[in-house]
Amino acid sequence: MEEREYQEKMNVVRQTIDEIDRQLLPLFLRRMECSKEVARLKSQAGQPVFAPQREQAILERVGSQGGEFSREAQALYGTILEVSRARQHQMLQTGESLRRLEREASRQMPSAPAEVICQGVEGAWSHQAAKTLFPQAPISFVPEFRQVFDLVDQGQGSLGVVPVENSAAGSVAAVYDLILQYRFYMVGAVDVKVVHCLAAADPAVPVTQVASHPQALSQCSQYLREKGLKPVEWSNTAAAARHVAQEHPAGLGVLCSRAAAEQYGLVILEEGVQNEKNNTTRFVVISREPILPEDANKISLCFSIPHTTGSLYHVLERFALCGLNLTKIESRPIPGRTFEYDFYLDFTGNIHQGSALDVLCSLQEELPRFSFLGNYSER
Repeated sequence: MEEREYQEKMNVVRQTIDEIDRQLLPLFLRRMECSKEVARLKSQAGQPVFAPQREQAILERVGSQGGEFSREAQALYGTILEVSRARQHQMLQTGESLRRLEREASRQMPSAPAEVICQGVEGAWSHQAAKTLFPQAPISFVPEFRQVFDLVDQGQGSLGVVPVENSAAGSVAAVYDLILQYRFYMVGAVDVKVVHCLAAADPAVPVTQVASHPQALSQCSQYLREKGLKPVEWSNTAAAARHVAQEHPAGLGVLCSRAAAEQYGLVILEEGVQNEKNNTTRFVVISREPILPEDANKISLCFSIPHTTGSLYHVLERFALCGLNLTKIESRPIPGRTFEYDFYLDFTGNIHQGSALDVLCSLQEELPRFSFLGNYSER
C-alpha cells in the first residue's frame, strides 16, 4: 500500500473513532454523575462504598456481551468502576482513622531521640546510618534485627535504624518480614554508600576464608570468586570484624567498612571490593509513634489483596490515576497461610496533599490487612 492510500484510509478510520469518542465522553460523564448520586445514597443509608458483588456482576455481564473483545471490555469497565469508586470515597471522606492520623501526628522528627537502636556493633553500616541521621543521639546495639523491633516496641521515645535494601544484593527479606509483622511507622530514611574492605588481623598470614554478613558477601561475590576465598556468614559486618580482631583465627579475613576495620585495629588488605562501585544500602527509621513531616516525599504501606483476576493491577492503577510514582513493590508470605502474601509498597508523595490522602483512605477501606506505614523524607 502506498503512503498516500494508507493516509487516506487511516483518516477515514480515525474520523470514525473521533465520532465514537464524541458519543462516549458524554455517556462517561453521565455515568460519573450517577456514581456521585450513588455515593449520596450510600451515605444516607450508611452503606459502604465498595460493593464487590455488584461490581463482579457488571464485569461478568460485560464479559458475556463483549464477544471477541470480552477481556478488553472487562478491562475497560474495571477501570471505570475503579475511578467511580475513587470519586465516591473522595466525596464521602472515607478512612476517618487515617485522616485523623494525618491531622494529629507530629510533624517534626526529634533531633536527639531518647535512644537509637541498631543491629550489630560499633562500626557497622547501620551505625553509620544512625550517626548520619541522629548525630546527637545515644546509639545502642543488639545482635538481631528482631531485637531492634522489640526494643522499639518497649522503649518510650526509642527509634530503630535497619537496612531494607541494597542496590546490588536487593531486599533484606528478614527486615521486611519484621516490618510486616510489627507494622511500626517508618519515619525517616537515608542512603549510605557502601565501600567494602577486605581486612585481616595479621597481613602476613594468607587469607583463605572471609567472614561477613550474607548481604556483604553477596555484594562482593565476584571478588571472592576471583580470589578463591570461601565465604563465611556472620551476623553483621562489624561483628565479624570484632571477632577477627579479638580471636585472630588463622586464614580468616573479613569484609567490613573502613570505619569498622579501624575501630577494631585490623589491617586493610584491599578496599572497594564490592561488585558495584556505586553500591548503596537504604536504611529506614522505625518508630512506634507516627511522624509526618510537612516536606515528606515517600509513602510506605502494606496490604493483602483478594484472590480475583487483576486485583493488584487495579490497586496500582489507583496510584497512577493520582499521579503517584511507585518506586518499590515487595511481596512476602503471610505466616500461617498457604500461598497468601502481603504486599509492601513505596511510592513518591505527600499525605498532606489531598490526592495522596484520598487514595490511601480509599484503599484502607477496601483492602485486607492494610497498614499505612509512614510518610517520610529520604536523605
